[in-house]
Amino acid sequence: MEVEVKLRLQDAATHRQLTTILSPFLSKTLHQQNLFFDTPTNTLSSQLSVLRLRFLDKDARCIVSLKSKPTLVDGVSRVEEDEEELDPSIARACVKDPARLANIKSRILKRLKEEFGVGEEVGFVCLGGFENKREVFDWKNLKLEVDETKYEFGTCYEIECECSDPDGVKKLLEEFLKENGIAYSYSKMTKFAVFRSGELPK
Repeated sequence: MEVEVKLRLQDAATHRQLTTILSPFLSKTLHQQNLFFDTPTNTLSSQLSVLRLRFLDKDARCIVSLKSKPTLVDGVSRVEEDEEELDPSIARACVKDPARLANIKSRILKRLKEEFGVGEEVGFVCLGGFENKREVFDWKNLKLEVDETKYEFGTCYEIECECSDPDGVKKLLEEFLKENGIAYSYSKMTKFAVFRSGELPK
C-alpha cells in the first residue's frame, strides 16, 4: 500500500515560490511521460485499477505499474501499487501497438491475465496521458516531490510525499506552507482522474 500526502498548489507563481525556497534541498529533477492502458471495454478502470507506463528522462528508464483501489481523503492518498522496470524500447513498441503488451515478459502483465482475465484475446488500448516535471527535495528527513503536470487542457501543481505517518507529515507541511505564505489546498483527485475528467480541478 502506497500512502502519500498530496497538496495542490494554487498556480505557477506559488509553485515557483515553493521551489525557490526549497532549492537548497534539491536532489534531482525528473522528466516523466505517463501513458495509461486499458481494454477496449474498460476492464481495469471498471475495477478501480489502471495500467501505466512511465518513461523517465527521454526513455532512459521505463516503469510499468498497476495501481488499484485508490482513495484520496483530506489530502491523503492510499493506493495498492505494484511496479517493475521494463526495457524502454520494448515499452515504446507497446505504445505504438498496445496489443504487444499481452506478450511481453512481465510479472505485472502476468497478474493482469490471472486476476483480471486481460490477455492477448482481450487486447489493450492506449488511453493517452500527460507530461510531468518532478523536482525531488530532501527536506527534514522527507522526500518531497513537487510536480508540474502538463495536461492537454492545462497545468496543475502539486506536492507529494510518500510516508508512513501521513497525518504528522501533513501537519508539518501545512505549517511550513502557511509560514511562507504559500497558497495550497488538499488534492481531491489523482492525476489519472484529472486526466480522465478532461478538465483541471476546480
